[in-house]
Amino acid sequence: MRLAVAETGDGGVRLRAVDLTGEPAGPVESAGSLAEAVRARPGVERWVWRSTAQHYPQLLAAGLRVERCYDVEAAESLLAGHEEGQSGQPRSLAAAWARLRGLPVPADPPPRAAGGQPSLFEPGPVPLPPGTDPLDALIEVHAAQLARARAAEHPGRLLLLLALESAGTLVAAELNRAGLPWRADAHRALLDELLGEHFPGGLEPRRLAGLAEAVSRAFSEGGEEVRVRPDLPADIVRAFARQGIALSSTRAWELKALDHPAVEPLLEYKKLYRLHTAHGRSWLQTWVRDGRFRAEYVPSGSVSGRWTTNGGGALQIPRVVRRAVVADPGWRLVVADADQLEPRVLAAVSRDPGLMEAASGERDLYAALSDRAFAGDRERAKLALLGAIYGQTSGDGLKHLADLRRRFPAAVALVDDAARAGEEGRLVRTWLGRTCPPASTALPDEAGIPQAAEEDAPPGYGSTPAGRARGRFTRNFVVQGSAADWALALLAALRQELAGLRAELVFFQHDEVIVHCPEAEAAAVSEAIRTASARAARVVFGDTPVLFPFTTAVVECYGDAK
Repeated sequence: MRLAVAETGDGGVRLRAVDLTGEPAGPVESAGSLAEAVRARPGVERWVWRSTAQHYPQLLAAGLRVERCYDVEAAESLLAGHEEGQSGQPRSLAAAWARLRGLPVPADPPPRAAGGQPSLFEPGPVPLPPGTDPLDALIEVHAAQLARARAAEHPGRLLLLLALESAGTLVAAELNRAGLPWRADAHRALLDELLGEHFPGGLEPRRLAGLAEAVSRAFSEGGEEVRVRPDLPADIVRAFARQGIALSSTRAWELKALDHPAVEPLLEYKKLYRLHTAHGRSWLQTWVRDGRFRAEYVPSGSVSGRWTTNGGGALQIPRVVRRAVVADPGWRLVVADADQLEPRVLAAVSRDPGLMEAASGERDLYAALSDRAFAGDRERAKLALLGAIYGQTSGDGLKHLADLRRRFPAAVALVDDAARAGEEGRLVRTWLGRTCPPASTALPDEAGIPQAAEEDAPPGYGSTPAGRARGRFTRNFVVQGSAADWALALLAALRQELAGLRAELVFFQHDEVIVHCPEAEAAAVSEAIRTASARAARVVFGDTPVLFPFTTAVVECYGDAK
């Protein structure tokens, strides 16, 4: 049984059963709260609701979990993106209802500010037009969304993507509630060790202050004291210019090429300053509560489908800071990292026989590839395959790509076709149907791809810098986005595999997961990850020999995983 549920505005909810097409299949019922409704109906196959982010946290707070849901707003975002020129359009239930009825589409509310506790004055859901019944609107939009998906070129894949996207919203809410185990005392000790004595009032720690003084001394001449702010790139560029050294930036690679006494303390300062500003005491106070780092995951926050976080930098935890991620006493962290995920995804979506054979085992893919096409040169094989995915088509990359094209023509043709479509302003889709932004949209700076925007896609668009940039983006999008779709299936399967254990999924980053579990469950969790990976491959890519192995470590401290 599937149940659509809508809030009544006074804390209660109204419910109605719907069939597989989304049409009403029973009378309207009522309950005093969503938690009351869920407790009374343990056999519901799938809950259909407006937004998991709005509904599910209250259930988790009440000690309740649901097996499956259908998030109408997440689905609307995917479907709007799938339709020509609609990527990035408002996704609220009210927007979907207006779009369905041909009415003016209301804008989505601005995103909530990162960090701290939610405000009592944050805007609620975008309101429906006066007199519109929320449950009726939900049911009608849900049914229309299913019909839109069934009308797609690959309806089965797109319907699967809608289901996986909703599953991802459940996982995100559970991750947000669980939090990553974090030892605040270990973090403070780490900061004291690396940054030196902490001073109140916003002053720099002792180690940073000493390095700043060393940088200034390095620029002082003839007894004249020169004060240089190493945290200000313009200050550094001017200081070098005064000594006849021209810099285009203060990036580490450019500084390392200089023979100057300021370089060593400056590089050390930059490294420690990043730690101080990104994961210092202010970060610790904001994001770590009750022994947990509580990030706010945003499922499919980027256009490729990769997740982001709303502040906190959960997806960029520096290796040194991982020393503060420590399991509870008697518990362990099972850290699992997918091996060569995107090249294996390319093999699965291109159906290239040679590349599928190379990716059919748990052996290092680049080594297997080098044996077949690059005379045992693993590094050359790796550069060739990543160059094909990321668009490295000059210098040695061009020669490597030619070698790859001869041996694995279907794989290279897939990314070449995606790049050509992007250059020409056409849409590109992942294996399941996630769609890149249209040519009129500025591209995000993902995977090192430069931004570009083009109001229209005129003849010769591919010959413009914007067209070429978009081609590089779409070349990678078709693989990276398909990998993100696979990762959703992995999370959904792992969530099911962990059911019945005390283990909790506590971290997810593109191709890496961390499960926090009692020490006695570590072996079962490791097996659950392997099983979930195989299930995800079958569900997403169907009958393919490609395997998606994980490197797994069972540790007490995240910093010991690699």
